[in-house]
Amino acid sequence: MDAAPLVIVDAANVVGSVPDGWWRDRRGAAERVRDQLVPYADEGLPGLAGPLELVLVVEGGARGVTSVPGVRVVAAPGSGDDRIVELVAEHPDRARLVVTADRELRRRVTELGAEVTGPRTVRP
Repeated sequence: MDAAPLVIVDAANVVGSVPDGWWRDRRGAAERVRDQLVPYADEGLPGLAGPLELVLVVEGGARGVTSVPGVRVVAAPGSGDDRIVELVAEHPDRARLVVTADRELRRRVTELGAEVTGPRTVRP
């Protein structure tokens, strides 16, 4: 059986895509994004049917956010972008989608064969 598509979400980029005061509580903002992702694990995303394996990569002040059913949280020890690239590289035989608007990150992951989409895909 083929593995579910891997969707890796750049928490810092998605959180920062909406100026809702996230900078006052980075961890809380990342937790809200994590919770908004949960339904996509079963339902899928536009153009990508579920079930999906969802991974939220957090860094900096958002470290400490825990995983919940449907969304695995990975705390980057350094650069979140570098950890996302590592996750993409670790799964070369799977469908991989990275959610970010970061141009350099998009370039790095597409070179490894991943697809990319912007934060609006997962933000209400």
